[in-house]
Amino acid sequence: MAAHRKPRQRSAGGNTARTAWTIALTGAATATGFDGTGHAEPQLTPEQVKAKVDRLYQEAEVATEKYNGAKEKADAAERRIRTLQDEAARRTERLNSAREALGSMAAAQYRDGGVDPSLQLALSDDPDRYLDGAEFAERAGNRQAASVASVREQLREIEQLRGAAHVELTSLRSRQAELQRHKNTITGKLDTARSLLTRLTAEERARLGEGTGGTNRAARSSTGARDALTTPGTATAQAPNSRAASAISYAYTKLGSPYVWGATGPDAFDCSGLTQAAYRSAGISLPRTTYAQIDAGRRVSRAELLPGDLVFFYSGISHVGLYIGNGQMIHAPNPSAPVRVAPLDEMPFAGATRVV
Repeated sequence: MAAHRKPRQRSAGGNTARTAWTIALTGAATATGFDGTGHAEPQLTPEQVKAKVDRLYQEAEVATEKYNGAKEKADAAERRIRTLQDEAARRTERLNSAREALGSMAAAQYRDGGVDPSLQLALSDDPDRYLDGAEFAERAGNRQAASVASVREQLREIEQLRGAAHVELTSLRSRQAELQRHKNTITGKLDTARSLLTRLTAEERARLGEGTGGTNRAARSSTGARDALTTPGTATAQAPNSRAASAISYAYTKLGSPYVWGATGPDAFDCSGLTQAAYRSAGISLPRTTYAQIDAGRRVSRAELLPGDLVFFYSGISHVGLYIGNGQMIHAPNPSAPVRVAPLDEMPFAGATRVV
């Protein structure tokens, strides 16, 4: 049979594929300069690097808030699973006790031999006494039937609890996969940002405010340059109530703390983690994410702002700060800048909420 096979011929498509692959490799080498004559990536100016880094930080912060939201739901699912497991354990313990009681009843019936009640009445030396006993036995039989029904109901409830726990476990696994996706996005963007920053000299980073404890936009902003820094005493005195004042005081004590995505204190924060911690110190529970925090109180306009209000930025509501008056806020900016005071004009203003 092999002798009748036609010789393998090189197809035109195969040559085309190899040619395309060769061209692709050549193009890649040219783009990266592997052939020694290609064009390297254009040299970015420090300002262009800064713009790219800022964009990466914002994109990472969007992913961070999604991560925070997914983690909040995952944590809630874990709590519900623990509650369901605890309740199932309690009910199982009660079920075991009921089963033991039924076993005792069954054993007693076996010992009595299960004699027909009419025959027991005929053989009894004291019919009146027997009838009294028979009435008791009927009542005991009713209790036994009720016990059996109770056991069946407990079994049904335990199965429902186990089913609910399985649903929660499925949800938890989905949230955990979502967490990992957001985590990969965040770390990828932050790694790229760090790589870009290594292209800058120390002097350039200092001039642009990267890696020196803040972007220093407050100093470069015309608004920030004109406005004097609001002091803690001034900010708390202008707060509408004691809880807002307490949140402001807490935020001032955290100035200089590092930005760490996903952190809620006490030593490191992301943007929504800082505002959540500030109001937690005042006895108020805020949601975890910027998307939820903006709806945690009464919306106010920029002209109505008072110290203690939450101020939000970007069209996607991906950043939040705590307003302290005089056009300024305290916020956790990004990995290259710790918690600091900054002007509202530093980012595109999106809205504000008065929590209390």
